[in-house]
Formats: sequence, structure tokens, C-alpha cells
Amino acid sequence: MESDYKVKLEIFEGPLDLLLYLIKRDEIDIYDISIERITRQYLEYLQAFKELNIDVAGEFVVMAANLIYLKSRSLLPVDQQPPDEEAEEDDPRWDLIRQLIEYKKFKEAAAQLHARALEQERIFIRDGGSSAAVEAPLRLAEVGIFQLIHAFQNVIKRIEAREDLQEIFGEHFTVSEKIDMILQKVAAGTAVRFSELFGDIASRVEIIVTFLALLELIRLKQVRAIQRSVFDEIEIAAAAA
Repeated sequence: MESDYKVKLEIFEGPLDLLLYLIKRDEIDIYDISIERITRQYLEYLQAFKELNIDVAGEFVVMAANLIYLKSRSLLPVDQQPPDEEAEEDDPRWDLIRQLIEYKKFKEAAAQLHARALEQERIFIRDGGSSAAVEAPLRLAEVGIFQLIHAFQNVIKRIEAREDLQEIFGEHFTVSEKIDMILQKVAAGTAVRFSELFGDIASRVEIIVTFLALLELIRLKQVRAIQRSVFDEIEIAAAAA
């Protein structure tokens, strides 16, 4: 494995985006979040980023420290809670919940503005001076880094549960080789299911290298990760498909 390979993937989303994604994925009400559960899931993501050698902003680490602090407070009886002069409620979750609600409102407003802008781009003036909306085919939903990491984690768990998992001493896989493999799979112009990229793999190292190759192709805009609906499997297609 190319141990010094570092993914230069731009992560435009921050720690609040990751928390909102975890809440939405598990279909949890923001007001009912479990600090223990969401802290564990959040730290699993940071571990995945570390294992994949993906650079993340320092704010992700700050949020991790805050979640661990909130978790430690939540484990204490109310009468043993450390004093917090700025806290308005006894529940240590409330400040985080307020941040998430406000940020969610901001994201939804931004999404609406973006949708309107896209709608305007699909309207043009026909010859003769009359305007008409032309329905261009909508692109399938592009998949973000958090969804890709979740799919990667599922592959790791599924393959590690198999009895035939192998860790061959001295095994060597390169990102460039896996890039060629992925490009061959999407060359026909049809989308490939995410799981098909790892179907014959029985080594954790090979899984990681294959996933790094996928991230590199996405960064280079040679392939795109798409999802037909929220719970459908992620598919990988050539960028021009």
C-alpha cells in the first residue's frame, strides 16, 4: 500500500454538517439526540479520515473535544454536574442543539436559493422572443464525502465479518492500479454499484487503497458518486455519463 499517499480532497462541509448528516441518517429528532451515540459515530468518522490519510480542518477536532466533554457531563448525576455559568439549562446538550437548529435553518435557506438559481439556468429565450422553460434532465443526487465514508465503513465491517478475510504479509496494492480498475469498470458508460468495486476483495489494505483511488478520481472529476434516492446504494459513473 502507498502509505505516504494523502488524499487532497476538498471537504467544504464542517463538523456541524457531519452531525446533521448523522442525525438525518439515523432519522433522529434533533431534540432527542443521544450524546453518547452521536459522539461514538462522530469519532468513528474521524478515525476513518485518519486511516485514509485525509486532511480535515482543526474545527473537526475541536468539535470532537466538545462532544467528549458533553458526553462526560451527561454521565454525571445532575447534582454532580460541573458549574457552567453560561449555561441556561441543566441539560448540557442544549447549546449544541441550538447550534444545530440554527445551522440547519441556514443550510435549508441556502439550498432553496441554490435550487432557484438552478431553475433559472434551465430557462432560456426561444427564437421569436417568447420565453419558455425547457426541462433539462436533472442530474441524480451527487454523494458527499460523509456518505462515501459511511459506505466505506459498511464495506469494512461486512468484509471483516467474513471468515475468509485475509491479511497477506507483504501484499502490495497501488492507488494508480486501482484507478485503472475503476476507470475500466465505468468505461462502458453504465453506473457501477459501490459494493461491486469491493466484491472480490478479501483484504482490508486492498479495500483502503481502492477507496483512496475512488476519492482521487472524484477529486479529478473523472467519475462521480450518485444516489437515486436517500436509501439506495451509491453508484459510481463516469463524469460525462
